[in-house]
Amino acid sequence: MPVTPVCNMPQSRLLEQGKFFAGLSQAQLLQVVAISRIEHYAEGAPIYKIGDPAATFYLLIDGMIRFAISYGNRDTYAGEILRRGEVFGWAAITPVANVRIATASCMTPCALLAIDGDRLRRLMDEDHTLGFHLMTQLNIIITGTLTSFAGG
Repeated sequence: MPVTPVCNMPQSRLLEQGKFFAGLSQAQLLQVVAISRIEHYAEGAPIYKIGDPAATFYLLIDGMIRFAISYGNRDTYAGEILRRGEVFGWAAITPVANVRIATASCMTPCALLAIDGDRLRRLMDEDHTLGFHLMTQLNIIITGTLTSFAGG
């Protein structure tokens, strides 16, 4: 049986494959899909750098991303290499963040599901079950990132 390329899957199926969106209803997934688009990047392409506006939240569909957080002279590769199904760019869905605090670049050609951060926050405000689920998932990511950063 031929394998369906990842980018040819319906976007709601792409969301279901990642832990971040797992557990959402089909209706909730379709709301997220409605504010998303697929983007493609070449190997070595930057997705964002520190100080860029934080407008988009990403789900990695295919490829590998190098993710690095810096503070002063100290760098950490929190999560170091991101793979299919992982999310990044979470500053776009935090209420007060408006700029990037990390860099993300493609180690291989990548396909991303780019989700409008403002519109996702509005969905989270309107549907508190969706908002609670995503903020719980975000808390897990941030806690892991801080632990990694503190560990050096």
